[in-house]
Amino acid sequence: MAAQTALIYSSDFSRFSYGREHPFKVQRFRLAHELMEALGLTMLANGRVVEAVPAREEDLLSFHSRGYLEKLREFSSSEEPRADFRYGLGDIENPVFPGVYDWARLSVGGTVEATRLVTEEGYSVAFNLAGGWHHAHRSRASGFSYLNDAVIAINLLLRQGKRVVYLDIDAHHGDGVQEAFYDTDQVLTISIHESGLHFFPGTGSEKEIGTGKGKGYSVNLPLKEHTDDALYMKAFDEVAFPLIAAYDPDVLFTQLGADTFRTDPLTRLEITTHSYGYIVRKLKALRIPWVAVGGGGYENVNVARAWTLAWSIMNGVELPHRLPAGFRKTIEELGYPNRMLLDAMHWAEEDDRNRALDSVEKSIAAIRKKVFPIIIGGHG
Repeated sequence: MAAQTALIYSSDFSRFSYGREHPFKVQRFRLAHELMEALGLTMLANGRVVEAVPAREEDLLSFHSRGYLEKLREFSSSEEPRADFRYGLGDIENPVFPGVYDWARLSVGGTVEATRLVTEEGYSVAFNLAGGWHHAHRSRASGFSYLNDAVIAINLLLRQGKRVVYLDIDAHHGDGVQEAFYDTDQVLTISIHESGLHFFPGTGSEKEIGTGKGKGYSVNLPLKEHTDDALYMKAFDEVAFPLIAAYDPDVLFTQLGADTFRTDPLTRLEITTHSYGYIVRKLKALRIPWVAVGGGGYENVNVARAWTLAWSIMNGVELPHRLPAGFRKTIEELGYPNRMLLDAMHWAEEDDRNRALDSVEKSIAAIRKKVFPIIIGGHG
């Protein structure tokens, strides 16, 4: 019998708004669910759709400060726009809107439930679409992120004595998660992202490898703009995959942001569903209990395609290359011209690609020199 899988979802994921001009659109959650529904992926024999419920405050306090949570709750219930820049709240990046605290708690609750299903009920994988808020810090909102669901869920796993790999394939460095576990060897954090040299959040150099007991357990692979499918797969195959296998965690936790795609308006990488799907397949092949969350993505149809592809791979379902007719009609009315569900492999322009190749090879060499002896030597 096939292993049980869970998709964590709530219609309330799409019930709030960061504002009309803000790049983050909550409608992407509804579109992703609608595409899955159109393809029959919400009615699978071994795949269960689970309603998200808000996280408990005691779970939030495993990472966030009480003062920050109180301020976020206070602002969330205010009828007037509020701001407190000490906490990163109320600026253009992290607006305060009615219900923001409850919405953020719902996202965290989905990730906590995904973690519980994998560790307590034996699910092979659980995927929370509305997770992946990897920029939130202990007492500060950042990068559209108010509460850090990954850190909160991993803290629950650590209390159970689990060893965890956190893999982040979002275009932005997972700085909040790295910061939380920078001095421990119980969590191996791996982030493959666009270089922070001239890009938010400005962190994620391959030189950031952890401190104290955690030295070697923070791994960063910054990618130069125009990194394409082949180079992205090379980065994963030569760094992430062997490190995950050598560390051999009890739980694999992945942030599956879709802002790496070549048509994303905020990023400069050039990947497609080709390499995204390749990575998800390799992760499934590891057969490690798996918690997955969403993340970035600022072209809504890209997000829907990426997460539908991820969910289909988790369940061993092959997808057609074209989007279903009914879904195409839905997105046409929203102004999206997309026809294809799956992309052909993409190659960047030669000069751009050569610069990206030189950069990724230098980063891989640095990681192999500084990190591999610690992880592969210690766990091989």
